[in-house]
Amino acid sequence: MFKKLSLLTGSLIVAFSAGAQAQTKWDLPSAYPASNFHVENLTTFIKDVDTLSEGKLKITLHNNASLYKAPEIKRAVQGNQAQIGEILLTNFANEDPIYELDGLPFLATGYDASFKLYQAQKPFLEKKLNSQGMTLLYAVAWPPQGIFANKDIKQISDMKGLKWRAYSPVTAKIAELVGAQPVTVQQAELSQALATGVIDSYMSSASTGYDTKTYEYIKKFYDTQAWLPKNAVIVNKKAFDALDPATQEALKKAGAQAEERGWKLSQEKNKWYQEELAKNGMETIKPTVELKEGLSVIGKRMLDDWLKKAGADGQAMIDAYRKQ
Repeated sequence: MFKKLSLLTGSLIVAFSAGAQAQTKWDLPSAYPASNFHVENLTTFIKDVDTLSEGKLKITLHNNASLYKAPEIKRAVQGNQAQIGEILLTNFANEDPIYELDGLPFLATGYDASFKLYQAQKPFLEKKLNSQGMTLLYAVAWPPQGIFANKDIKQISDMKGLKWRAYSPVTAKIAELVGAQPVTVQQAELSQALATGVIDSYMSSASTGYDTKTYEYIKKFYDTQAWLPKNAVIVNKKAFDALDPATQEALKKAGAQAEERGWKLSQEKNKWYQEELAKNGMETIKPTVELKEGLSVIGKRMLDDWLKKAGADGQAMIDAYRKQ
């Protein structure tokens, strides 16, 4: 009797150990608050992964830069400190031109154009991330970028002297070209920077304006629709390769669903964000012809500079985009 009980207990321990080993736990850092649509999409993605993998892969979300700040996330995933993470591609423009592409002003200004640009960029982006030990799982565009400022801006020269939030090399370059003073501020620190007067303007989407309650400090949003930067969800390649084939497929399927859902959500929420800004006293202003022309000149200059850096691959991406 005792021998049988001992054998049964031993079998249960072995079964439990096998089950414990079969479950993998990953950390997913994101720089944005729970109210942000990217984070809402990540939350659904994580649930889908759990369901599709039948509980084999458990992902813990660390939002609002609680685990790593935005510029630190890519390195954390690359080094496997976090197995999966969400990054803003343009944050890494100084590292490689591929990460700068969707931040170039007036290259792709609407959702359709932005998605076409992504299709042209994707093979090159996958190749670059792979060379750095990572895999691209999916990417989703932010709503179109506009200018938040209390100042009347009718032309480029009106932006001179603004204390301008620079959250990426691209936005810092724009500040330089318009004569503004760039100040590096990540989204999690944006409200405080506005409250203390560290900055008085920035370029981003209505989503950022809403998430950070920018309307408490700034009352004008110039809807320039300059570009649609993308967030990408990336995975450490070694961590991915360590998963069994069925779990890998579950992760890829959940990623594909998140990409499709995320692009739709971005469009739907863009209108809602602008309505919420208006409810809180912010005026959405259509840019003047002079301002649009001035920004277009800056966009062309930045594209020309980018093509010089990006070489043959850069030209191939632009050609592929324009052929679609």
